Amino acid sequence: MGAAAERIVIAGGGLAGLRTVEELRSAGYRGQVTVIGAEARPPYDRPPLSKQVLRGEADDTSLRPELGSLGAQFRLGERAERLGDHVLLTGRGEYPFDRLVIATGARPVALPGPGPQRFLRTLDDALALREALVPGARLVVIGAGWIGAELATAALARRCRVCVVEAGPAPLAGAVGAEVGAVTAPWYERAGARLRLGEAVASVEDGGIVLACGEWLAADVIVTAVGVRPEVGWLDGSGVALEDGVRVDDHLASSVEGVYAVGDCAAFWSARFGRRMRPEHWDVALRAPAVLAANLAGGDQRYDPVPYFWSEQFGRMLQYVGDHKGADRLVWRGDPRGEAWSACWLASGEAGDRLVAVLTVGLPRELSQARRLIEAASPVRADRVADPAVPLRDAVSGGG
Repeated sequence: MGAAAERIVIAGGGLAGLRTVEELRSAGYRGQVTVIGAEARPPYDRPPLSKQVLRGEADDTSLRPELGSLGAQFRLGERAERLGDHVLLTGRGEYPFDRLVIATGARPVALPGPGPQRFLRTLDDALALREALVPGARLVVIGAGWIGAELATAALARRCRVCVVEAGPAPLAGAVGAEVGAVTAPWYERAGARLRLGEAVASVEDGGIVLACGEWLAADVIVTAVGVRPEVGWLDGSGVALEDGVRVDDHLASSVEGVYAVGDCAAFWSARFGRRMRPEHWDVALRAPAVLAANLAGGDQRYDPVPYFWSEQFGRMLQYVGDHKGADRLVWRGDPRGEAWSACWLASGEAGDRLVAVLTVGLPRELSQARRLIEAASPVRADRVADPAVPLRDAVSGGG
């Protein structure tokens, strides 16, 4: 790292911020590091919030209770408010920097209405929601995405009465498309939850919600889970280019020299998938800081991952790898009415079909094979991909 890079400030005290500090130290940086975190809690893990925490199996998911060994200054409970000329400003002070890492994450989207709506984004959210999910409580979850499904699963285990309302045509339609998402719809009823599809919410009220059709749904607890938006409003007027988050290149550098972004708020260009991406997944916050730290230390690493996500819902393990938005066709692998199957997306090219995304249900080994094929951009035979008797690794064109 250049001698001028004496001070690094990290805006964001979550997993991405913590991992950036750890990777900087691993890369040999011994200069001053200051972490500004909006939450008063030390960095913690988010995936368990909708699982172990809601089920009552954990109360704390702190990642590193002892932060002193990192040799960094953590200013927790302090929010980044404005970016000046090589200085980060908060409500409590100013933090000059030579390099700034933006890792402020994302915030939940709220719906209209005066009624109390809860979210599941922070550990405090999860602990408060767990207290409200008492047996017999009427829970309405707005949104049948990954979080909505996991929340419904946990609430059913706590013997709540659960209704999930989704504006789209199927669960997970925004994440994996309506055709694949529709396969998961029967899981709700079998588990004991009501699922209302194609129902937009007009207003969240005290004691329930009003649907766009005018129908009233009574609820003791309302949780809005319709997505998140990158937490980048504080960068308005700073000169940092924004495009569904902080626009960064494949080195994770922003449009302003010395300013970088990582995690849920970073929209990076993927040469692999030919578009700008902003995956809101734990895997990004975990792995991207290694690339960033290497570059801050003078390296020339490019960030172009194969996105990965996993979910536990209604007794099933779902894993998704890749990006299906540029796919030409969907190939089913196994019977989606069964307990173990995969959905595979293929994209055509000059060299033939290649695998670009896979969703597996109950097939963890298949997921790892799919990831390697996507990373290698290997041409595959669609007929072999569709045959569950053929290991995915053997679906490569010219194989067996």
